[in-house]
Amino acid sequence: MKLTVLGCYAATPRTFTNPTSQVLEIKNHLFLIDCGEGTQVQLRKYKVKFSRINHIFISHLHGDHFFGLPGLISTFRLLGRDKELHIYGPKGIKQAITLFLKLGDSWTNYPLIFHELESSESELVFEDDKVTVRTVPLIHRVYTNGYFFEEKEAPRTLDIEAARKFGVDRSQFNNIKKGVDGVDDVGRTIPNKKLTLAPPAPKSYAFCSDTMYNENILPIIRDVTVLYHESTFLDSEEHLCQKTKHSTAKQAALIAQKANAKLLILGHYSTRYKSIELFKKEAQEIFPVVELADDGKVFDFDV
Repeated sequence: MKLTVLGCYAATPRTFTNPTSQVLEIKNHLFLIDCGEGTQVQLRKYKVKFSRINHIFISHLHGDHFFGLPGLISTFRLLGRDKELHIYGPKGIKQAITLFLKLGDSWTNYPLIFHELESSESELVFEDDKVTVRTVPLIHRVYTNGYFFEEKEAPRTLDIEAARKFGVDRSQFNNIKKGVDGVDDVGRTIPNKKLTLAPPAPKSYAFCSDTMYNENILPIIRDVTVLYHESTFLDSEEHLCQKTKHSTAKQAALIAQKANAKLLILGHYSTRYKSIELFKKEAQEIFPVVELADDGKVFDFDV
């Protein structure tokens, strides 16, 4: 599992920072999460292959989270895309995007499939044999969802040394890989678990931006491997959270602590502060394992 942060700052783009967008690579999928202005430039800058993006997840319809989407969709067309592109986002996203395409007479020549969301409860929005994606309902000024990406448990793998030790003939190996028990050379049954190795524990990633402090998400993200949580403000500006429906670094750390997360990544910083290191310092007073998102930063969780 690998995360590439394309942009992670609040409000307007600057020459040296970008609004929210990131790419999650998980089980051979390349998921684009949010698509703020400038996303496709960042994709090129950090050499992310456009052709591998088949699913885009938009949290909400504020410009710093989706204004880059019409341009990206148009660029896919110019690049000759023919594969389906799935877009998950709040109800209204289809109308917003198709209006751009209609007014510009630039309809896609590939299938563009919208999955519009309006439920206030967590729901499964994507599933295949390796990954599931659920929504994480958030509290913001408009309808907003985070997303919870989770690997499915991989099958157990054959332990050849154990098979030899128990005298199991190699003709049984394919069946053992499928979960069948083995039989030794005198006809005794050897349980499959003694002949196979447990897979690595499944990893998970929760994306939570934008939102005010909300403990209702805890059952959805419990024991998450990596939690990305917005931290627009420091605790000194906590009084702004109710009005703007954002969080502080301290509040993000409390969510990480109560969710039993393994790692917290902070992002969506207000540009009023001199250094993002202040966010890390504040969060670590509550939750020790904290990283700071920054434009172009890559987190590899398989190492």
